[in-house]
Amino acid sequence: MKRIPSTAECNRLQHSSTLKHQGKSQFESLFRQELDAKKQDASQNVAFSKHAMVRAEERGIQVDDTLLSQLSDTVEKAQAKGATNILAFDANRAFIVNVPHGRVITAMSQDEMKENIFTNIDGAVIL
Repeated sequence: MKRIPSTAECNRLQHSSTLKHQGKSQFESLFRQELDAKKQDASQNVAFSKHAMVRAEERGIQVDDTLLSQLSDTVEKAQAKGATNILAFDANRAFIVNVPHGRVITAMSQDEMKENIFTNIDGAVIL
């Protein structure tokens, strides 16, 4: 014979179930916030190697927030396509970027682009 739970037992079980659901919702919400923050940080964290900074200075390439934002967008697009090392360029400058690490490896000016062959890249993106 089955025992029928009392009203108090039913209320306690229902309250426990509600708390578990709220806990799951809060956890899920916090987890999604952290994932979104990590994605945003990753996309905005393009850094220049020491070599790239020296080359940029030597070649008169100004590294500013606008350029970093462009390179971040480029890295994000390249990641979506599965690229590893890319050439990011416009009419006046070019950068070799390691996509997984978000690191600019080298920078070159328009004059140097004419004389170079780019190897070991698996993508090119126009800035």
